[in-house]
Amino acid sequence: MTQMIFVNLPVADLPCARAFYEALGFTHNPAFSNEEGACMVLSETIHVMILTHAKWRTFTTRPICPPGSSEVSLAITCGEKAEVTRLVEAGAAAGGAADVNPPEDHGFMYQRTIADPDGHIWEPFWMDPSAVGGAAEETAP
Repeated sequence: MTQMIFVNLPVADLPCARAFYEALGFTHNPAFSNEEGACMVLSETIHVMILTHAKWRTFTTRPICPPGSSEVSLAITCGEKAEVTRLVEAGAAAGGAADVNPPEDHGFMYQRTIADPDGHIWEPFWMDPSAVGGAAEETAP
């Protein structure tokens, strides 16, 4: 079986979060969704589970990070530089916050950040495949 990742994220407003992820190109998997959470699929191996705060609290007794704090930064690759900008703009139009960290352009690598409506940080980035190795390894997210 191919190894998969399911990123679980607490969200305050499930419909708002679902709309944000759909704007980024994730698809909704109704087989793993209900009124407490939704499975949003980026690829065959990458899924994001957006969970209401009540559902999240059944997973852990640890507190949900307060607004304005950081817990994780999720970097995703893009096939071309323009796709990075398209994702950030689509996310901002769907209730996210663009460029919560300054954009970075190293020539061989370009990245920007977008916070979802709950403040979870995503870093879409593009890297020139011919630059893999050497300097690219030193600064990749």
